[in-house]
Amino acid sequence: MVRLVLLLLLLGGTMAAQGPTFRSETNLVLVPTLVKGSDGRPIYGLRAQDFVVEDDGVEQAARLDEEAESEPVSLVIAVQRGRRAAYEFPRIEGLGSMLDPLMSEGLTRVAIVEFDSRVELQQDFTSDGREIARELKNLQAGDGGAAILDAVYFSEKLLDQVPSNRQRVLLLVSETRDHGSVWARKINEVVDLVGSSNTSMYALAFSPSRSNLLDTMRGDNPQEMHEGPDLMAPIVMGVQAMRKNSPKAMAAMTGGEYESFSTRDSFENHMLDFTNHLHSRYLLSFVPKDPHPGVHSIRVRLKRPETGKVLARSSYWALGGQ
Repeated sequence: MVRLVLLLLLLGGTMAAQGPTFRSETNLVLVPTLVKGSDGRPIYGLRAQDFVVEDDGVEQAARLDEEAESEPVSLVIAVQRGRRAAYEFPRIEGLGSMLDPLMSEGLTRVAIVEFDSRVELQQDFTSDGREIARELKNLQAGDGGAAILDAVYFSEKLLDQVPSNRQRVLLLVSETRDHGSVWARKINEVVDLVGSSNTSMYALAFSPSRSNLLDTMRGDNPQEMHEGPDLMAPIVMGVQAMRKNSPKAMAAMTGGEYESFSTRDSFENHMLDFTNHLHSRYLLSFVPKDPHPGVHSIRVRLKRPETGKVLARSSYWALGGQ
């Protein structure tokens, strides 16, 4: 996966006339890092000296922000409504109430982006949980598109405008394949923007073929239970699923998490993990010893690898020392 991400970044760099500047006059690189134990639960109590942070293979002097857990959060929820996403609405209808633990603290501001072949801001940043819950309960089916890359680009631009003292988080709920983004123009822009961002991206993905088929077998989709071309849809989408999984690649790029769901229970369990992990990350940072222009690879590991599994961003862009 790291090789895939770096390949995408390098392709993006060659396609773009100039990579974006990392947001910091001192080239400070932020590396939100989650450490999971063998049971999948976050591990707490680690210190800066427990981590090794490498920039292009060179160990860096990393710092650990002890106050990261109390920092305010700006969260964009990007929800697909196009194609067959409407079948998923009953599975995700409790999303608003699942955010209550975050909203009740008063430190989290949430915006909602919805997309089919077009991307729209349905709710600007607010700390009012009732507004968020109301919007998420009233999701409407869209057209035949699923412009995932456009939605990520749009969401990243929103987060780019929030104050630098806020954690920036993107929660993407979509299928795995893009349908309708402006690929020729946006693929390199999205890769560059994600690579230069301080945003952590979480992706909860559904498979239109799998969940649809499960519903049909349960008798929940009577309109699907007939002969005709639709019976081939699971096969066609199964072939398409073998292609690149954009949400998974971008989540890995930012050090976020990727999960898939096909039932309401699995969605709610993954959302519980999301809310628990959001404030369980260690905020590491470093100033590159060699801030050469272009893409840099990041590796975060533990001095005692048996402690747990590390999730952290794998790359960033820089224009060199200013």
